[in-house]
Amino acid sequence: MRTRIFVLVIFLSFFVCFSLLFAGGEAEKDVIGISKIVSHPALDAVEQGIQDELAAMGYDLEYDLQNANGEISAAASIANKFKSEKVRIAVGIATPTAQALVNALTDTNTVVIYSAVTDPVDAGLVDSFDKGGKNVTGVSDMTPVKEQIELLTRITNIKRLGHVYSSGEANAVRLANMAREACKNMGIEFVETTVTNSAEVKQATQTIIGKVDGIYISTDNTVVSALSAVTDVAMANRVPIMSADPSSAEKFDVLAAWGFDYYKMGRATGKLIAEILEGKKPEDIPTRFMTDPTDIDLLINLDVAKTLGLTFPRDILDVATKVVENGVLTTR
Repeated sequence: MRTRIFVLVIFLSFFVCFSLLFAGGEAEKDVIGISKIVSHPALDAVEQGIQDELAAMGYDLEYDLQNANGEISAAASIANKFKSEKVRIAVGIATPTAQALVNALTDTNTVVIYSAVTDPVDAGLVDSFDKGGKNVTGVSDMTPVKEQIELLTRITNIKRLGHVYSSGEANAVRLANMAREACKNMGIEFVETTVTNSAEVKQATQTIIGKVDGIYISTDNTVVSALSAVTDVAMANRVPIMSADPSSAEKFDVLAAWGFDYYKMGRATGKLIAEILEGKKPEDIPTRFMTDPTDIDLLINLDVAKTLGLTFPRDILDVATKVVENGVLTTR
């Protein structure tokens, strides 16, 4: 009797083991956690580009897509969520979410990839542009601030340039410093005002609108997410806007926008993630920049120009990749 019971126990043990084996026979998919600071066209394009690139490369992955809605505390909570769930790779789209991920995941095996981060060194994500950090690397969207302001001065006379930016975004502060320096070198008075959240953007714009000949909008996520507030005030006062984000400018009354194609930035980020999945160490991957001329878009809005009584120089018209006319966006 004891022998039969022993044999039965052994049989059941093997049965349970084989059941668990077959139940887990299908390998679990790698989870890619993506945290963006806020939802707006540029950051949404990065998020989509990442997924499209990895799918095109044949990867079958699961994604945990999170939006901090402009809240630093929410970005930290998302980072801790990724930590507890031990995601394979955590992607921070924009500086605040990338910083939160690095702070939370430094001592884990999760690789942090930053994307659409202006200056990862200044933000404390890596020590050098030339190499990655411990489990950290990514793609920068450092934008040509001086050239963007110079482009605006070729379209209209600018003596005083207005700039609204978030005092809480490291990337926004960095770009404001660059814009201030560019204006100083160009003999333009720099009129600045700061906000702490998107709800303050309209009032901040109203405080400077009567003092400026134009407004410059950088790749500041807080301000870009409230771009309509800026354009409403600017158009009511017949003040032109130059933006560094063509993706977000497509549906608003921005005179011109010159900057990166953020969907392509997402695809570039996807390629970098693939390298990590294939075993490359983040420490061996320097910060990547969007340097190909095809990565850049120039949007001009002929409707806004007509309303403001402005004319684009012929060479700008010729090189524009996106043109808004009669309410229709045409991509060249």
